Amino acid sequence: MKMSPKKLTAPAIRAMKKSGARIVALTAADFITTRLLDEAGVDIILVGDSLGTTVLGYESTVSVSMREMLHHLKAVTRARPKSLVVADMPFGSYHQSVAQAVRNAVRLVREGGADAVKLEGGESQKEKIRAIAETGIPVIAHIGLLPQSVLREGGYRVQGKTPLQAERLKKDLRAVERAGAFACVLEYVRASVARKLTRYATIPTIGIGSGPGCDGQVLVTSDLLGLQTWLAPRAARHYAEIGRVMCDAFRHFADDVRKGRFPTKRESFE
Repeated sequence: MKMSPKKLTAPAIRAMKKSGARIVALTAADFITTRLLDEAGVDIILVGDSLGTTVLGYESTVSVSMREMLHHLKAVTRARPKSLVVADMPFGSYHQSVAQAVRNAVRLVREGGADAVKLEGGESQKEKIRAIAETGIPVIAHIGLLPQSVLREGGYRVQGKTPLQAERLKKDLRAVERAGAFACVLEYVRASVARKLTRYATIPTIGIGSGPGCDGQVLVTSDLLGLQTWLAPRAARHYAEIGRVMCDAFRHFADDVRKGRFPTKRESFE
């Protein structure tokens, strides 16, 4: 009898750093994508607040609410993936207090079914990371470029370009490790700095736009698939041009309907 793969856990992800196994993470916000990612053997499925721009049409991730995150998180966890499901804590869900952070992290796990949560920020968020971790909820930290802070930063800029910035990132990484995070996303960190941080870290680093020196990589799935034909982030690679395939299929269908070629007897019932 063939045994089904075991459900991945936060300790298993953390142990991948020691074993040297690369961590693969992609985003999902719906049932079908989750099923396909799990079938492909992705380690981490991130229900990221990037769904604000890729699914909901917001201009930035800061508009995503807890209600919206829970709605999409439930769709993902209904697929019952073996992958570790990590839910982003959206903007405003953990910024007011430690108590608020714990309360909303518990909601993402209890109501949404998440296996872990992720929140942005380093040293400034260490008390919230510690409090969430102490409740028994695994936490992934996120340092470097912080999309939820884009209004304060004035845009999307590469981090770690100066010795001062690099040292700040090192302090942030040390703080989230000590607070109990089991992994850390490095977003848009200068590649040489990300490599040094990864060697320094005792927990896995998962890069996006931070070069090949991290312990793993995460991409927004719609970027990987080329779904957003109008957008081509430098940090992403198009492994397919699904957006163009979909558009061609829609045009083909519309043409067949208008010219009476669809439906035929094959697609009809007498």
